Amino acid sequence: MKTLAEIMGRVAVPLVTPFHPNEDVNHEALAQLVDFVITRSFCDSLIITGTTGEFYSLTGEERLEIWKTAREACRGRVPLVASVGAASTRAAIRFAQIAEKMGFDVAMCLLPYYSRPTQDGILRHFQAVAGATSLPILVYNIPLFTGVNMEPETLEQLVRLPNIRGIKEEAGIQPTQATAFALRTAEDFSIYCGDDTMVLQVLPQRGVGVVSGGSQAIGNWMKAMIAAYYAGDNRKASAIYFRLAPFFASLNQNGRINPIPILRAAIERVSGIPIGPPRSPQVAATAQEMAVAGAILDGLVKDNVNPPSRTAQGQLAS
Repeated sequence: MKTLAEIMGRVAVPLVTPFHPNEDVNHEALAQLVDFVITRSFCDSLIITGTTGEFYSLTGEERLEIWKTAREACRGRVPLVASVGAASTRAAIRFAQIAEKMGFDVAMCLLPYYSRPTQDGILRHFQAVAGATSLPILVYNIPLFTGVNMEPETLEQLVRLPNIRGIKEEAGIQPTQATAFALRTAEDFSIYCGDDTMVLQVLPQRGVGVVSGGSQAIGNWMKAMIAAYYAGDNRKASAIYFRLAPFFASLNQNGRINPIPILRAAIERVSGIPIGPPRSPQVAATAQEMAVAGAILDGLVKDNVNPPSRTAQGQLAS
C-alpha cells in the first residue's frame, strides 16, 4: 500500500479557481492553469477546490463541474486530490463518494467549520467520511479558518482507520504540533505542511512536503528548497527560504488574513492566464499591493532559482 507521500509527492498544489469578471467560473482558464502548473513542473500533484480554490464560495454543482474540467485537463499526468470538505458530515460523505466514482486519487477532507464541533464530533465526522469511501484521506487542519483544531489525541484515534493516511497541518499558528502528530502516528503516516512560510520548520518534524498555493507562481523555487533540504544542503535550502519569505509576506499586505486575492493576481502575472478577481466578499488585489508583490515576484522569475550564497553566520553574501 502506497503512502500518501508516494502518491502526492513533495509539492501538492491547491489550484485557485479562475473567475470571469462577473464571478462565474472560467473553465477555459482553469484548464489552462492545470496545464501551466503541470508543464512547468511546479507540482507533483494537484488539489482541486480546496481553500485556495475558494470552495466555500462555490455551489455543489460548481464544485463538481470544476472537478470534471480539472480531470480532463490533467489527463492523468499527475495525481489528483479532490477537496471534499464541508460544514456537514452528510455533504462531505457525498463529495467523497463522488470523487471516488470520478477516479480521483485522494480525498482531502477539511475539519467541519462554523459549527465548531467537539473533538468527539470531529472524530465521528472523519469516521463517517472514511467509512463511506475507499479513497485514501488527507485530513486538513486549519484552525485559523475553521475555528477548531485537530488535537493530536484525536488524530491518534483516527489513524486506526486504514484510509486516514495523512494530515495537512496549517503550521503558522502552532509550529510544533506536527511533532505531536508524528509521535502519535506510524512512520508511514504522511504529514504535509499547509503553510508556505513554514515548510523548513515542518520537514524536520517528519514532514514529507507541502501543500503550497504559492507554488502556482514559484513552484520551481519551492521544489528546489525541498530538494536541497533532503539532499542535506541546508545552506542552499535556507538561502531559498529567505528569498521566498518576502513574497509570501507580500500576500498578506494591509492586514489581509486570506492571501488568496493577492496570490490570484500573482499567478496571473506569471502565467498570463486570466485568473480574475476572487469571489465576493473577498476584494481583489490593489495596484499598490501588486506593485509590492509583483516586484518581488519578478525578481524570483528573473533569477530562476539562483539564490545568493550565505555566510556561515547566515547573512546574505554581497
